[in-house]
Amino acid sequence: MECGDYETLIAAEPAPGVCLITLNRPERLNAMTNVMFAELEHVARTLADDNDVRVVILTGAGAGFCAGYDLDDAELLPELSALGMFDQQNRAARALSTVRAIPVPVIAAVNGAAAGGGFSLSLMADIRLGSPSAKFNAAFVKIGLSAGDLGASWLLPRLIGPAQAADIAFTGRMVGAEEAERLGLLNAVTGPDDLIERALKMAGQISANSPGGIKLSKRALQSNLEISSFAAALELESRGQALLTRCADMPEALAAFREKRAPNFTGA
Repeated sequence: MECGDYETLIAAEPAPGVCLITLNRPERLNAMTNVMFAELEHVARTLADDNDVRVVILTGAGAGFCAGYDLDDAELLPELSALGMFDQQNRAARALSTVRAIPVPVIAAVNGAAAGGGFSLSLMADIRLGSPSAKFNAAFVKIGLSAGDLGASWLLPRLIGPAQAADIAFTGRMVGAEEAERLGLLNAVTGPDDLIERALKMAGQISANSPGGIKLSKRALQSNLEISSFAAALELESRGQALLTRCADMPEALAAFREKRAPNFTGA
């Protein structure tokens, strides 16, 4: 697993098979820059190719998760040509979509504000846990932009429903941790000091299962958001199950059940 410090990120392995990515610009509430986009994309691609990685946790250093695009840099955006701005959007979208495409579960540990692009980044995770200080807003409309940014307009209605998504998108208001949990934006609100501990505990529960089963479960859940029919969803699921019965983990699970022991999953 590739760990280490980058200019805007820290990648660590706090438990076997678990990568903890920390956005590391606390003095700017982890606001996004082009360097961060490039580093996020690089780390995500590296993790996607690492068969030892079982779960990824994404969090922010300091008091915030991610404040969105750094407004010091954003002041320069109106000076870009239309094609230049299109390239800028694609750079950001590529970074976030690469995080979403990591084939193992991604847990966002939201430790403060997730605003604008930071809100979109949190939506790339499969699971979101939040401390009591977690809060979300689609701040785009407050700076003259659309809430249709970095995948938010596609993911948010699927997560909490179109009416609730419209409320958040049109008002730009802040959604606190309790409301976010009630809406389904957060899976759970943790205690004030145990957010990473809870994320690691969940990562351990996930890692105890078959690696192949987890990867194909994620693929099925994501792919079936885009499939237009029940029959197509069943076809996708059936292919996945047929493939997994040809792998070593299923016979190992059955043997472990018979022998009354914990299975030793290898992902082979």
